[in-house]
Amino acid sequence: MLAGTSGWSYEEWKGPFYPEALASREMLRFYAERLPAVEVNNTFYRLPKASVLAGWASQVPEGFRFALKASRRITHLKRLRDVAEETAYFLSTAGALGPRLGALLFQLPPNLKLDLDRLDAFLALLPEGAPAAFEFRHPSWADPAVHERLRARAFAWVIADVEEAPPPPFVTTAPWTYLRLRRPGYTAPELTAWLAHIRSGEVFASEARSEPQVSGAVGAGFAGAVHGRLARQAYVFFKHEDAGAGPRLAAELLALAHPAPLRAGAASARDLAAGSSE
Repeated sequence: MLAGTSGWSYEEWKGPFYPEALASREMLRFYAERLPAVEVNNTFYRLPKASVLAGWASQVPEGFRFALKASRRITHLKRLRDVAEETAYFLSTAGALGPRLGALLFQLPPNLKLDLDRLDAFLALLPEGAPAAFEFRHPSWADPAVHERLRARAFAWVIADVEEAPPPPFVTTAPWTYLRLRRPGYTAPELTAWLAHIRSGEVFASEARSEPQVSGAVGAGFAGAVHGRLARQAYVFFKHEDAGAGPRLAAELLALAHPAPLRAGAASARDLAAGSSE
């Protein structure tokens, strides 16, 4: 399991998470020494140049993973219609992360209702092997026909736990899982319950389509991400808030999931979880 937060460059986290004197340019390196993944939301507003993403990749350990949120031009402005050029650019630029690319998040607007033809046309733009995750925010998308389309391509259905809403159903459509835990806080029993859900999803996913084929020049760039999916990986991202609780919650969940160190930096995550309760 790879847990982290939505973003890392927050001045408000100096004190609760980052040292007060830490320079902004050192935040990613510091973050990646303590947590194994991050969800990048600013790519929703503006996609950085490939050279910037390559620079990010050079600052993190080998096992670290980035999840990139797709441009709002794709999902919100054009609402998945006529976005071949924008999608190709997004995929190509994301490939600059190399094996440190973990997932591509396509978050649809809450007022976009179920439209299977629209979805089919968009899915056809994605190469086999693309680690795509879809967050459908209108309830009409909770349809078996949507689940089957995602399952056929080993694309993940995003499970989003948001404030002022009942707990979401745990839907698994791929041999990997993507969760967005958006409430401001979670108790230890609540994190334990989420971990149990994740583990039950891994059992289900082991029976799903096992080996998506990587094809084409663009698809070949996602070979590392496909390997991660075959390991039945789970990505879990906590909400950014000013108090810096997100890194602590991610560390607590990792400590529950991995009592023994699994990678460089795992001990740091446990220390962060323990120290934050003081």
